[in-house]
Amino acid sequence: MTAPDHFYLALIHHPVYDKNGAVIASAVSNLDLHDISRAAKTYGVKAFYVVTPLEDQRILVERIVSHWTEGAGGDYNPDRREALELIRVAVSLEDVRDEIARNGGGVPATVVTDAKPHPSSISYAAMRKMIKGERPFLLLFGTGWGMTPEYIDQADHILAPIMGQDGYNHLSVRSAAAIILDRLFGEDRLDA
Repeated sequence: MTAPDHFYLALIHHPVYDKNGAVIASAVSNLDLHDISRAAKTYGVKAFYVVTPLEDQRILVERIVSHWTEGAGGDYNPDRREALELIRVAVSLEDVRDEIARNGGGVPATVVTDAKPHPSSISYAAMRKMIKGERPFLLLFGTGWGMTPEYIDQADHILAPIMGQDGYNHLSVRSAAAIILDRLFGEDRLDA
């Protein structure tokens, strides 16, 4: 199963926490851009938004994407170009929601991810059922040490966290994105 044509990702760089609990705008990571866009392309995501209020970080994203989509990188690695063509840059979540709504389908339902469990978290099975409808969905990933609670509370849904072994739960955002996309859209071909 691939993502429906109305399923989007956003990587949020503000408001997020730093390791000391201060609210910050985190820096963009080249690895996040490459790895999350490749996972998004693999599972059929419509677009991958990188959201940062920092102008220098938006310019950096645009330079990296341009190298791989219009420059020598795209000629060298067409598969990478295809993945990075999914990236859109935005100043805020509101801008992302407005753009998706303008492009058809209405305002997307927002689903946040968090490493901590929440009493109102939804399961992956419930999420798979919800996204089969017509409404667009926007799955949000936080950077740094996660999005602020106020930000999480504004979302329509909170997806259950990925739980590992022995209480350790500190995945990179790109690893979490790949795992979550596989849980939502992956197929177990060994059973086929």
